[in-house]
Amino acid sequence: MLKKERLLNIMDMVNTKGIITVNEIIESLKISDMTARRDLDELENSGKLVRIHGGAQSIAYPRKGEKSNAEKLSVQIKEKKEIAKTASRLVKDGETIFIGPGTTLEFFAEQLVQKQLRIITNSLPVFTILKNSPKIDLILIGGEYREITGAFVGSLTNQSISSLKFSKTFISCNGIYGNDIATYNEAEGEIQKLALDNSFDKFVLVDSQKFNTYDFSVFYQLDQINHLITDATISKETLANYQTFTDIIIAQK
Repeated sequence: MLKKERLLNIMDMVNTKGIITVNEIIESLKISDMTARRDLDELENSGKLVRIHGGAQSIAYPRKGEKSNAEKLSVQIKEKKEIAKTASRLVKDGETIFIGPGTTLEFFAEQLVQKQLRIITNSLPVFTILKNSPKIDLILIGGEYREITGAFVGSLTNQSISSLKFSKTFISCNGIYGNDIATYNEAEGEIQKLALDNSFDKFVLVDSQKFNTYDFSVFYQLDQINHLITDATISKETLANYQTFTDIIIAQK
């Protein structure tokens, strides 16, 4: 296949799908990894597409802005509560767990107030929910405060989490695309990566609308996660695709 023909094929793929991966290009065009990446770089340099982690995005693809904590609390409420309840059943008294920022994790925190736990979090909303529980040994990791999500981030937060170990870590995200787990803010992603790395069991709590969507900062790979918990509205096709990466638990009412 001539180079010009390859580039036209790649442009057709990315404009049709919005986002494509390097692997999709390799499989479709029967070319090497190096050739696919070189072609993507050339198309980006000429302003035809946007390179993202592991692939490319159409310049016409809608870009996400970061939603505030209050905005996120108003969507997928039923699904998030079901995910939170299911996740809480997997937490045993006496465990030390980390809870990241996010509205699904706030609903999760509400389910834990009567358990005997040590909980570490960098989320002020999660801390506020749990602070009056007499059974919970609660630690809030400080740092630079991000008002839009209520999370603490930065070097001080990183240093604190790096020295801790957790039996379970529960995080959420803004998008899952292929094997990538992504969020809007790189600093928040770094905190979640550190917590996951320092945990024996790794959980992602995410509603089904987050699948096949992308965001700015990829901070972890789905095949490194032990369990993903999502709601029952996930399509059979999406479920089958993502079960190849990790164990998926469907939330119960």
